Amino acid sequence: MKSIFITFLLTFYSINAIAQNIDFQLSTHILDISKGLPAPDVKIRLEKYDLQSKVWIYLDEKTTDNNGRIPNFLPSSPTNNGIYKLIYLTSDYFKKNKMESFYPFIEVVFEIKDRNHYHVPITLSPYGYSTYRGS
Repeated sequence: MKSIFITFLLTFYSINAIAQNIDFQLSTHILDISKGLPAPDVKIRLEKYDLQSKVWIYLDEKTTDNNGRIPNFLPSSPTNNGIYKLIYLTSDYFKKNKMESFYPFIEVVFEIKDRNHYHVPITLSPYGYSTYRGS
């Protein structure tokens, strides 16, 4: 019984560690709802809005893994508060999958107001998308 409990705990913590890396404050993923599968190999750019200059500042660009995830955007820091934009560069993904699409890219703008983890996923199809603040 004790070994079953230990196995359960290790599995639980492993899954949570994959889903949310505490060293990073921002994660994202893409679920292609037209296929019911994650969207791998999609480039996503992260930018931050500079309130003084009124300009978007490039921070990073990463590519989704086989599970359609990027768990490690924006290293945790007390100075991360601000307005951010994730730009999902979907054009190549749709071309690679031989699908016509209305969206060459998708911009999702959001605000970080505290030190909590922010998970910003999208559900995607060739002619629609949705986003929400996940956990």
